[in-house]
Amino acid sequence: MNLDLAGVCASAGSACSAGTMQPSHVLLALGLDEADARATVRFSFGRSTTDADVERAAEIFARAVEWSRV
Repeated sequence: MNLDLAGVCASAGSACSAGTMQPSHVLLALGLDEADARATVRFSFGRSTTDADVERAAEIFARAVEWSRV
């Protein structure tokens, strides 16, 4: 939610598992265990995404992680 509010497109798990509490079957098929599949964050990028956009998203993500640990 904090990422979305900051304009960063991200989601838990894979696109095909959106809206479910189950771990993504795609991530499980890729070899992740259930805990890692549940802890995965998917970022969406497009053709117009720049290196600066990626750096900004990483900074915002790091702040969101720190905020959630408080």
